[in-house]
Amino acid sequence: MNELKRLVRDNIRQYGMIFALVAILIFFNFYTGGISMTPLNITNLVLQNAYILVLAIGMLLVILTGNIDLSVGSVAALVGAVSAILIKKMDVHWIIASGLGLLLGAGIGAFQGYWIAYAKIPAFIVTLAGMLLFRGLTLVVLGGQTIGPFPEAFNLISAGFVPDVAEAPLHIVTILVGIIGSLVYIYSVIKSRRKKIKNDFHVNPLWIDTLSTGILLIAINAFTITLARYKGFPNIFIILFILIAAYTFVTNKTKFGRHVYALGGNYNAAKLSGVHTERTMLKVYMNMGMIAALSGLLYAARLNAATPKAGNLFELDAIAACFIGGASANGGVGTIIGAIVGGLVMGVINNGMSLAGLSIDWQQVVKGSVLLLAVWFDIATKSRNKM
Repeated sequence: MNELKRLVRDNIRQYGMIFALVAILIFFNFYTGGISMTPLNITNLVLQNAYILVLAIGMLLVILTGNIDLSVGSVAALVGAVSAILIKKMDVHWIIASGLGLLLGAGIGAFQGYWIAYAKIPAFIVTLAGMLLFRGLTLVVLGGQTIGPFPEAFNLISAGFVPDVAEAPLHIVTILVGIIGSLVYIYSVIKSRRKKIKNDFHVNPLWIDTLSTGILLIAINAFTITLARYKGFPNIFIILFILIAAYTFVTNKTKFGRHVYALGGNYNAAKLSGVHTERTMLKVYMNMGMIAALSGLLYAARLNAATPKAGNLFELDAIAACFIGGASANGGVGTIIGAIVGGLVMGVINNGMSLAGLSIDWQQVVKGSVLLLAVWFDIATKSRNKM
């Protein structure tokens, strides 16, 4: 029992929001009479929030440095607008247009990163100026009009589904992916446990690791079975999964990832220890620009049009996702998985309140309260751990 208490105390910040997400899902499932957990609604939940989750991945790296980026919604809108012009009015193939859009996003990120990293202008000011600048350029490019529709292949990025191998009541490919994912996770847990034992690190009791692994496996397979009962994995989910895996590796296993954490932990100490702080900061904002561009392309593909109001308040949702997921406002603390969980918490709350018929006014009140409570929870648990 003491071991269990210690485990809960040491990991409450990491797993608290996961428990909160599960609790919110259960609450809205009962409140909406089971509608929120139907295969169609779960699929819509993924489709509606994927572009925010993508943004949250890039935003986490920015927040890890102790900064924020207020311009990402405007950058997403501008890239969607430019890509629409290329595709619809210049007959550029959508793949080439998308590639150019990503390069435009990276260029915008480099532009802002230069002023932040080398000119030493506060990121809040630079990105606030960027939010206004790129929103204005979006209106100029579109002329205040909506441009669309796009080619079907481009739409399938956000609206399509992974094809199945045969006609069946359940999507066979999705079920197989769930099984393979479960086996890979079991292998990773066993490998990690053996490595800790070999290096004389602290290891949780076997029953605790077995219980936690079993709960996660149930969640993984329940999710895949739910999707398999509709149309299987959306294409955008595959993109999101690749990004989560890639950025988890980058933040945990690469020199660049360690440098990003070091910037937020102590900028001056990182500089004195040999970290190229300006270069790292520039790369972080270039990455954020490219991620914002990708989010803009995904959103345009989902709407099947580029609109002047695209990306409105995206930056606030992405920042909130990171903070709710456990990132510290001071930098140096946070994980990719945490940001995704935070984004899902916001998405489930939005979806559940919409199904319950709650007005948009009260939805904003609830979202703001959740953000405040999440940050308070983070500060409270951090203070308790120091005692």
